[in-house]
Amino acid sequence: MNLKPFFSALRFLTILPVPESWCGDEASFLKSPDWYPLVGLLIGLLMVVVDLVLCWLLPVPVASVLLLLAMISISGALHLDGLADSADAFFSSRGRERMLEIMKDSRSGPMGVTAIVFILLLKLMLLLSLPQAWRWQVVLLMPVAGRCVLPVISSWLPYARREGTAAFTRSSFSWLRLISALAVLLIPSFALLGWKAGLFVIATVCFGGWLLSLYSHRKIGGFTGDTLGAICELMELLPVLCIVVLAHQGMI
Repeated sequence: MNLKPFFSALRFLTILPVPESWCGDEASFLKSPDWYPLVGLLIGLLMVVVDLVLCWLLPVPVASVLLLLAMISISGALHLDGLADSADAFFSSRGRERMLEIMKDSRSGPMGVTAIVFILLLKLMLLLSLPQAWRWQVVLLMPVAGRCVLPVISSWLPYARREGTAAFTRSSFSWLRLISALAVLLIPSFALLGWKAGLFVIATVCFGGWLLSLYSHRKIGGFTGDTLGAICELMELLPVLCIVVLAHQGMI
């Protein structure tokens, strides 16, 4: 089995010290999105370990803040940067070409800062509202949900720029890629949450990913690396949001 695309995905999506020689060439990078869901699962398992240690050492509110910091750090804030750039562009009320230029600007504007603050506050409040009995399961599923939608969107939507780093993730639509992403999302969700809560999470993630990809296509005609990062951040919210809603309604 050729594992170079896996190591390429691991090096791209995390700050883990993966040797460049393990990652292969651009052909391996092109195939790396096939492994994004598995990388998400590995990140989720790592975050569960981190959270269990933190909750053992510290009160839950403090542990939740540090868990969010760990989630940000493991990706080098890659997806938060994409969220900020996408918010600045999409809420600028400009044309497509101008929005693409705004995304290239390394500086974050007021909408980008607002988006980051809002998402982090919402994640923190949801984690604090989460029943403790469901905590580790949801912590595992959050990175899984974020990384499972990325390979599907990047093979379904056209790349919005003529060139760029994320252009290497573009490929023709693959049913195998879709099935593998769904499998990595479905199996842990049903195994950890049961059929009712698992189905609710799966349906919400699939619908949310579809809705955000349509929005990106309408605004800029496809996807960019920034929009993929933004979608990843938003998808991470959905498992914890779903379980909090079900718990608040007395359905679990």
